[in-house]
Amino acid sequence: MVLIDRPNTIVQKQIRYQSMTNTPIYLRQPRSRLYIGAYLTLFSVGMVGTFTGLFSVIKGKGAAGSQ
Repeated sequence: MVLIDRPNTIVQKQIRYQSMTNTPIYLRQPRSRLYIGAYLTLFSVGMVGTFTGLFSVIKGKGAAGSQ
């Protein structure tokens, strides 16, 4: 069986996580920089879109006859 015959790697992972003392805990996993970067990119795009739409609603269309 695949789950039964796997070696126990908990101790090696614990040593690796505890040895990186200058790195925040949320950046210690192997692909965490990719996940954090993707999240921040999507969050930034969403916030820019939200504030752009909000600004256009506040600004309005202007007077109908003036250009």
